[in-house]
Amino acid sequence: MARKVLISLFLVFGIFYVFFINSIDSSLIMVFKLIPMLLLITLAFTTKLPNKLPYQWLVSIGLIFCAIGDYTLQWFIVGLCFFLIGHIFYIFAFRTTSVAKTPLIVKIALGVYCLFMVVWIAGSIFKEGDTILAIAVIAYMSIILTMGWTSFRTGSPFAITGALLFIISDSILALDRFMFEVAYSHQLIMFTYYGAQFLFMLSITQYFNIRNKVVQ
Repeated sequence: MARKVLISLFLVFGIFYVFFINSIDSSLIMVFKLIPMLLLITLAFTTKLPNKLPYQWLVSIGLIFCAIGDYTLQWFIVGLCFFLIGHIFYIFAFRTTSVAKTPLIVKIALGVYCLFMVVWIAGSIFKEGDTILAIAVIAYMSIILTMGWTSFRTGSPFAITGALLFIISDSILALDRFMFEVAYSHQLIMFTYYGAQFLFMLSITQYFNIRNKVVQ
């Protein structure tokens, strides 16, 4: 019952922040942005499994670092670093699994996409003379695409879809910040972002069930 309440609150606060941000007082915007993540962190840590797995704790810690990234993104490089750490924990979580292998076509597609984004976005930042930011963006792109790559190891549709949504969210953010103004960027970025984190939280139980079936 409590879990259903927390999920309902996440959906209410998440939808409100995504689609009704203009009705939120400027002094409370960060509070409303963080509430959905705090609810997801609580859900992740309190997910009850017969046997505790490293996957649960690593995903939960990843959520914490991403929540810190949400707050510190107002200082872009700082926020980027916290998100990068969060993604590293997600990678560690996915690497504790070995239910499936990443299809070759996925590896090629993500590799080509990473190269394209690096040349386009990071190349543009290099031309503007901001070397540190460009290097940070390259590192972040590499890490998030590695996260997407390793998500397939879980065999969990929730984890895989969440990873792909995260890549979409961060791609829109990068385009909007460095290349050109994206229409409805806030809605697109935050909807895919919250969706990704929500699916990562749900993947804890789903991966546990998938793993047990494989073991049996």
